[in-house]
Amino acid sequence: MRTSLLIISLLSLGGCALLPPHDPSQAWVDLRTNPDSTLLANQVDEKPLDDERFFQVSPGAHELQVRLQFAVEASNIGPSSPPHQRDCRLNLEYPQFAAGQRYRLVAGHIGFRPWAKLYDEQNQLLARGREGGCGEF
Repeated sequence: MRTSLLIISLLSLGGCALLPPHDPSQAWVDLRTNPDSTLLANQVDEKPLDDERFFQVSPGAHELQVRLQFAVEASNIGPSSPPHQRDCRLNLEYPQFAAGQRYRLVAGHIGFRPWAKLYDEQNQLLARGREGGCGEF
């Protein structure tokens, strides 16, 4: 039992090591959501990204686009309805990304409506995202 816990712990730490090193001349944006949703980095300034796990952007103004995938539970639809799968794009603009700073983009949903917020390292709210369209997945 202890051996399997140790192996699982080491494997989960190894996943973090797969991220590229943070370039100090860039701003880094981590992505966070609840365990029942999937949050993916999609575009920066309307240009597709190679890696969906994070954003690394030059200092200044940028528009970030993420994809949030989640299930709307039957309690938000009707008692006999199955969960409804949603795939939403959210756009977030921020004019002052700073070199060497870490940011946190948090996204979630309330019923059918997705939301996104950008925070700095001091946990101050910097910007709110807007819905860019939703569909099923």
